[in-house]
Amino acid sequence: MGTATVGSKEVSFLDNQLLKSMVFCLLSFALIFVNSISHAQEPENRQLSGTITATNNGVSIIPSFSLGRPAVFFDLSMGGKRLSFDPMLRFGMDGKPWTFIFWGRYKVIKNKRFSLSLGGHPAFLFQENKIRVNGKEEKAFIANRYLAGELNLNYKMTNRFSLGFYYLRGSGIQVIAAKDSDFLALNGAISDLNLINEWSLTVNPQVFFLQVDENSGYYANSALTLKHGAMPFQLQTFLNQKIKSTIPGNDLVWNVSLLYKFENRYAQK
Repeated sequence: MGTATVGSKEVSFLDNQLLKSMVFCLLSFALIFVNSISHAQEPENRQLSGTITATNNGVSIIPSFSLGRPAVFFDLSMGGKRLSFDPMLRFGMDGKPWTFIFWGRYKVIKNKRFSLSLGGHPAFLFQENKIRVNGKEEKAFIANRYLAGELNLNYKMTNRFSLGFYYLRGSGIQVIAAKDSDFLALNGAISDLNLINEWSLTVNPQVFFLQVDENSGYYANSALTLKHGAMPFQLQTFLNQKIKSTIPGNDLVWNVSLLYKFENRYAQK
């Protein structure tokens, strides 16, 4: 069996086949999962929704990290009132994969004011590295594999203002990059601020603490989203500023994005 070396680490050629098998299994599980939900939930609770995003700079779910070049995101949600399957597929505009995240989420509490959900996922972070294959240097995509869990709390104080707390814990299964991370965020949402001629603005500020292996830091960011009436297209700009951190990365991460949102509700006859 041949191997490739990245630094002092060996990467088996079987990794690509293993990755394909894992993705196939996950997609198969998603179909079974959604089908089971369709029979277990009330008809009015089932939906398929999502957002397709085109951006000049792909920003990670941990916003201090970015792809550093144009990207396209496919963020989907399939499920019922409590359970959902929420895959996030992210690519560079050149078609090269960046991250595949396969969320499973359960809404523990959901009412008009307060919500609490728990989630978990396997994830694949792709990196292009120079490797040595049988003594020759070549470029190859390496898939860093992670497992993560999340806790998401949100309280709607008024119809337009809400506060939330979010915690994400990630651990690497087989990684070349960082192994463990803890992400704690306090976030807010000021929704549908009326402008003119059916234009409205939503503001999402956030402060967070991040620890990656032995390094840590504090950050602040905000997203501004502009929309017109019931149009599915929205324009968004995002800024993330490092406050104090020992984690390598840019002091300022920003992007401008065009979003297309859709939602379909369906019932079994």
